[in-house]
Amino acid sequence: MKGHVPKVEKEDERLWIQNVLDGHKEDYSYLVNRYKNKIYGLLRGMGANHQDAQDITQETFIKAYRKLASHDLDKNFAAWLYAIATNLLKDLWKKDRPTASLPDDNAEHSLSDNPEEELMRSEHRTELLHLMQKLPSNYRTALLLRYTNDLSYEEMCMVLDVPLSKIQNDLYRAKQRLKQLITLQEVKTNEVLKFL
Repeated sequence: MKGHVPKVEKEDERLWIQNVLDGHKEDYSYLVNRYKNKIYGLLRGMGANHQDAQDITQETFIKAYRKLASHDLDKNFAAWLYAIATNLLKDLWKKDRPTASLPDDNAEHSLSDNPEEELMRSEHRTELLHLMQKLPSNYRTALLLRYTNDLSYEEMCMVLDVPLSKIQNDLYRAKQRLKQLITLQEVKTNEVLKFL
């Protein structure tokens, strides 16, 4: 089911968090390595430039480490991290208006046995990201949290601090606008539409 970490992984994650709380600080690197790319990707997709996304990703883990004892182990740790990251980005934007940017294709290297297939996937991803940049930031963020980071609606409510009805409306409107943009751009690929 989307938005939910399998029970075994969630229990494993809970043990890592508990180890850190018990004084094994080096175990925090497991959590950092598990989520750093997802947080960075979320921030880039929201419009942060490369440097800001890197800085906020690092700041997210520092802040999470300092407040780890306050995290409810029964709640989704990833959603808690995403909430911290999005709030840090919003704080940055209050100081300095954002300039939308797209993730570098070199920032994340994907391994594939078929280079042609990987090239097509990369082109579709780039095409979709360009179109997503034309959406309002709340629509873009909703799509990224739901489909890139696999959060449930309830977890999205927690991250964005908005009611469920707003999440549902934003996702619906985001998908409708994205479909319109794809049609206008005459994008001839079902790959781009697969999650809509």
